[in-house]
Amino acid sequence: MNPARRTLLLSAPLLLTGCGFAPRQAPRFGFGSIYLALPDSSALGLELRRQLQGTGNVQVIADAALRDKAEVVLESPGEQRERAVVSVTARGEVREFQLRIRFRFRLRAADGRELLPMSEILRQIDQSYSESAALSKEQEALMLYQNMQSDIVQQVMRRLGTVKP
Repeated sequence: MNPARRTLLLSAPLLLTGCGFAPRQAPRFGFGSIYLALPDSSALGLELRRQLQGTGNVQVIADAALRDKAEVVLESPGEQRERAVVSVTARGEVREFQLRIRFRFRLRAADGRELLPMSEILRQIDQSYSESAALSKEQEALMLYQNMQSDIVQQVMRRLGTVKP
């Protein structure tokens, strides 16, 4: 390797840090423990719990009896998954669906103060449909729901990162 190329490769990290570039990191939370008041059947709640535990700087309290030990409580009735027909063919067959996930939540401090008012995150995506490929389209819908769910979890994480109790 020639010396000019080697110098350029070695100086690349310095140039990137000088311009303000930094890899995305987990948000820093203004609280040390959280209780997730979500339905047990909530797949989104399970993913959110895993993401919070994965940061390493927040204790997620899972036991409802220890709810009082948490600095903040995230309350939610859970997510709603919807599937609506968007278009049909001239023969009345479904051509396109719209898939939606709606997640409502609020964040309260241990003393009951509302830190984040009731908020709603809505993600939606259109999915083409064909009766001849119904099984594969059902699998595709599950994958699209999973992607939307992960996006909602990331949005909730960013909003939690803005809270300073």
